[in-house]
Amino acid sequence: MKVDHVSVKTENMKKYDKVVKNAVGRMVPTIINGEEHVPFMGIGKYRPTGRKYGPKIASCIDYPEDGNKVVSSLKEALMNAGLKDGMTISTHHHFRNGDLISNQIFDIAHELGIKNLRWYPSASFPCQERMISYMEDGTINRIEGSMNGPLGKFVSEGKMAGIGILRSHGGRYQAIQDGEVKIDIAVIAAPTADAFGNANGVNGDAACGLLGFALGDSQYAEKVIVVTDNVVPFPCIPWQIHGNYVDYVVKVDQVGLPEKIVSGTTMITKSPDRLLIAEITAKFCEAAGLIYDGFSYQAGAGGTALSIGNYFGDILRKNNWKARFLRAGSNKYAVEMLEEGLVDYILDGQTFDLDGVRSMRENANHVATSPFTSYNYHGKGNFASLLDVVILGATEVDVNYNANVVTHSDGYLLHGIGGWQNTLFAKTTILPIPLFRDRLPVIRDEVTTICAPGEMIDVIVTERGIAINPLRQDLIDKVKNSGLPLKTIEELKAEAEAICGVPEKLELSDEIVAVIKWVDGTIIDSVRKVIK
Repeated sequence: MKVDHVSVKTENMKKYDKVVKNAVGRMVPTIINGEEHVPFMGIGKYRPTGRKYGPKIASCIDYPEDGNKVVSSLKEALMNAGLKDGMTISTHHHFRNGDLISNQIFDIAHELGIKNLRWYPSASFPCQERMISYMEDGTINRIEGSMNGPLGKFVSEGKMAGIGILRSHGGRYQAIQDGEVKIDIAVIAAPTADAFGNANGVNGDAACGLLGFALGDSQYAEKVIVVTDNVVPFPCIPWQIHGNYVDYVVKVDQVGLPEKIVSGTTMITKSPDRLLIAEITAKFCEAAGLIYDGFSYQAGAGGTALSIGNYFGDILRKNNWKARFLRAGSNKYAVEMLEEGLVDYILDGQTFDLDGVRSMRENANHVATSPFTSYNYHGKGNFASLLDVVILGATEVDVNYNANVVTHSDGYLLHGIGGWQNTLFAKTTILPIPLFRDRLPVIRDEVTTICAPGEMIDVIVTERGIAINPLRQDLIDKVKNSGLPLKTIEELKAEAEAICGVPEKLELSDEIVAVIKWVDGTIIDSVRKVIK
């Protein structure tokens, strides 16, 4: 499918059009923000055509022979890059809630009177709440990226001019590579860089780990700006971002707050119920033979998932086994396993604490990866399908095992997809989730938003029992005599409702405020405006 890239002109353009029913029965638009999109066709049903997108050919004629690309300010860099109305500006989120640069970009755009920008972050965080004022005054037309907190709430209430598009980490790289999203200016916040533009995230006072989410931006954007507070003599080693892609380098006083890459969701849970879920999950994996000498796994950064990783470590020690690799958002718990010799490699996609940063700097077997290698569905394979087990969270699951990770049962869009969708292609996908949250059952007749079709979810583990997808008869056979609390998903749902009551049906507006992409770039669901 060919997608024409034009500047956004919202005055006379419908936000969306041509709504159709997709392969999971959800009504989705195929014209969004004036661009064509493909509805979800089913797992493995959509095959892309054409060739990868490429930016204009550059020439050394236009760059300093001495390699010094440093300019005086971010404003100068943006102006030199040709910032104008309707452009797409990309940023990365390796600083998580400690990002100091994204807000500055749009402060400058606002000062210059620029309008209708598309912001294309790899994720947003509460520290970027002031973007709301720029969406209100027209500086930003829309966000196309995983949304957290206040920004998601703003979008859910129908206040954004354009339609939001949420993609997984791999889906974001896919969209850049395929030319679905043409980045005009990429701004890469880097803890260390040289004047040529080589940059990394492992050195410097603001070290945050790797910069993998900015890789696609650097490769495919028309103009690339590296912003750093630590300029070192050439060469900056290691170079996670190659200076050959970079147009300008900006030196600032402080590029980010590394202590804020840590959050409450990246610490081991202290909840007795969540610890019980973690223990049951580990016992299930052991009984099903999913853990063995040389196995591989990925666990999310939530407190329950981290606890499960600890239990996995106990099982490895008990059997004198070693995991071949751990696909990670890394933290001190994964690092301890690597340094103890319980795992050969950490293949790191995002660094979640300062122990992870240190380890990436010091341990050769702690390897920086990117969405291209790990998650991109429009590649010649990726790491996700090589995982034996993936442990993930969810906001809701329904009786058909469809799962939601972006909205809550009140309809509000308050989470991003991250790498969640991409890792579903592991050999076994397990969702350890509480039976209810805030007296609301997590297992529903139908999820509010489908982020993954039920065939991708293999096992649901709760504090009151385990439900195995009937499609996985192999797993059912392996654990049927294990003594584990096996139940149907309908039984778990009924148990939750007996405790909490049957939840009222959610009423949402017919108006679409955002769409959810599947990993292949097709649209799997729409997010509707919340009726207050």
